[in-house]
Amino acid sequence: MHDGTDDPNVSRRALLRAVTGTVALSTVGTAQADGDGGGLDVAGGLDGGCEETSLEPAMTPCSGTTAAGCTDDHPATVSIRAAVSEHLERQFPDVGTLVDAGFKPYFDTLETGDDSWSHWLSPSFIGDDEILNPERPESVLVDNESWRSLGVMFIATRGGEAVEPPAVYDEEDGDRCAPWHAHTGLPGRFAWWYYQQAYEGEFGDGQLDIPCRTPCMLHVWAVDHPDGVYAHDAPPSAYRDLPPADDPGFETDAVPGEDDLGWDALPDDLVPDLTPNEVALPDPFGLDLWS
Repeated sequence: MHDGTDDPNVSRRALLRAVTGTVALSTVGTAQADGDGGGLDVAGGLDGGCEETSLEPAMTPCSGTTAAGCTDDHPATVSIRAAVSEHLERQFPDVGTLVDAGFKPYFDTLETGDDSWSHWLSPSFIGDDEILNPERPESVLVDNESWRSLGVMFIATRGGEAVEPPAVYDEEDGDRCAPWHAHTGLPGRFAWWYYQQAYEGEFGDGQLDIPCRTPCMLHVWAVDHPDGVYAHDAPPSAYRDLPPADDPGFETDAVPGEDDLGWDALPDDLVPDLTPNEVALPDPFGLDLWS
């Protein structure tokens, strides 16, 4: 393959950037803002005719789920939080142990607000048949300052495909706790799309459409959270008074507690061919999505 330069070979990184850029530009061009500027109405291509989507972060309760019956002091909540805390401490206390267990990093690119936490996703656990298992969390949430685990994000998938999620508890008196949500905003949808592209090989398969919504997801925080155990956003920094990880767990010049965890802190073999900010997703409405 020749790219028009003196070098007859095009790197995989350059090729992927060209492919994703071409696809994105050829499809986002059909997008139009809705009446109040908050929606994205796309006839096809990038959004595949999605009925509900926004450029800003947005989520919606999954069908048949509810957070109305959830309380932090319910025995089931106490139990699942204790189990999550125990298994994080024993199995996945920090980034080094996550790397050893095969978790893959994702650092939000399109999210706004506090970006000092990251998602680490396990293709093995996403691809198995178990859901809501504290020993096999599909994603672990990490504090980028201390490089330590904060909680987990369960993802309702079997064999990698989205399925109906189970309740945390469902009692005869009507108290039901099933606080699952799906992301419909572009940042969350892009994040799931990116995971599939970078870590499940779909860049190579040419599957470049961003899904209309993500699978159902549920957070359980091991650290105290002012908004509760199942809160969506990360706890404020005041609730993350964690000692830095003793050791990064891999070769890096970055130091936990001194340097923020990010792509630049990781060795090359942990960084995908394209990081999220290298995917040429355009900003048709001038919202500076990459800032």
